[in-house]
Amino acid sequence: MTFKKFSRAGLVALAIGILLGLALSLPTFDASYAQAPAAAPAAPAAAPAAEPPPPAPACDPKMQINCTPNSGDTAWMLTSVALVLMMTVPGLGLFYGGMVRKKNVGDTIMTSFAITCLISILWLICTYSLAFRAGTPFIGGLDRAFLQDILSDISAGIGNPNPLAATIPETVYICFQLTFAIITPALIAGAFAERMKFSAMLWFIGLWAIFVYSPVAHWVWGPDGFLAAGNSDAMIKVLDFAGGTVVHINSGVAGLMCCLMLGKRTDSGPAHNVVLTFIGASLLWVGWFGFNAGSAVTAGMQAGMAMLVTHMATAVAGFTWMIVEWMMRGKPTVLGICTGAVAGLVAITPASGFVGPLGSVAIGAAAGIACYWGCTGLKHMLGYDDALDAFGVHAVGGIVGALLTGVFAIEQYGGTAGLIEGNPMQVVNQIEGIVIVFVYDAVVSLIILKVVDLVVGLRVPPEVEREGLDLALHGETVQ
Repeated sequence: MTFKKFSRAGLVALAIGILLGLALSLPTFDASYAQAPAAAPAAPAAAPAAEPPPPAPACDPKMQINCTPNSGDTAWMLTSVALVLMMTVPGLGLFYGGMVRKKNVGDTIMTSFAITCLISILWLICTYSLAFRAGTPFIGGLDRAFLQDILSDISAGIGNPNPLAATIPETVYICFQLTFAIITPALIAGAFAERMKFSAMLWFIGLWAIFVYSPVAHWVWGPDGFLAAGNSDAMIKVLDFAGGTVVHINSGVAGLMCCLMLGKRTDSGPAHNVVLTFIGASLLWVGWFGFNAGSAVTAGMQAGMAMLVTHMATAVAGFTWMIVEWMMRGKPTVLGICTGAVAGLVAITPASGFVGPLGSVAIGAAAGIACYWGCTGLKHMLGYDDALDAFGVHAVGGIVGALLTGVFAIEQYGGTAGLIEGNPMQVVNQIEGIVIVFVYDAVVSLIILKVVDLVVGLRVPPEVEREGLDLALHGETVQ
């Protein structure tokens, strides 16, 4: 590379330009760099003080109107929304997709995605209002149908929060609870995988969300639900911090009803890709921190304890399942330890806001053993074909967790004492709640399945099942 030589006149002009630039920049130097600074000039007259901003409007403690959200709580809940949505798409889709045979992978992941879309639309129309707005002890009202009348005054920084989450905007609470409403029916799909019509699945899931999920969520979590621990007028106060009854027993029992109505698969085979299942289980584990710690609806001490016990129970359950499987079958498997970890996540869900670390260890160990039996001994004994163990993991794990919540609840952590602190009635309350949800869910799910079967049919033809649902129902195959 060569450089063009500058002429003498050009160099002189460059030097003059540099000197001129330095001269012009001198006034901008700070006086503190001078050797003998000049006396400071007299301070200018003070400007008149600006009027203080108007105070934020006070939140009515009874009606929860005109409230200014807490930014820390809101930030945590926004994060939790993303974490819990990730549990279904892609988490659950990958977890289930790896366990089915290759010819049905596309239908399995499509089911998770389609349910996410369907439930979101129904949530806007009516199911949020039916589940989480005041109404009767058995169902909410319709004052938020089509998500109407939500106050979100950005200019004034105020809104009318849901009384169940007073420190965050109602819009954020709607999104958070929506993610629970999405994953619950998506879990059911593990029971009927590889043999249910896609159209029948959409009809069943939509009706189930309206007639099962919404009422049960209102009973346990609604402001006036008859099983809600936070309702002073509740008939039975059931402790369910993040969804042992509402999510897991509910989905597991519905899955069992699907198994009974559909019958066994014509053929079955081993999981086609345990790596997908491993990735899905890992996403579920991470997302579950939003699921459980997010259910505190604040970024405070209860959220911290919920996160800690969630992790410990999951680790213990996964390790326990691995040891049991090793003893019973001679080899530990990837599928086994992943399923055990999910069982621990399920079981700690109702207890996560009420128990301490030692209680979480006991719950995790119990879940690992009980869910292993539920996915092997119980299934073989009763003879149903639960393809991906929705009942064995979610119903059995949910029941174990709900019962042990009544045993290990610590008043200091969650405000309610359990059996170990001298309150045996809480165990009775938990049993009553489990039975009520189990029976209602079973009966209504069977009715919905029967209606759908009469209208569109539930099961694909045998030749479609042999060929694979991907190509027959969706015109696609996974290579």
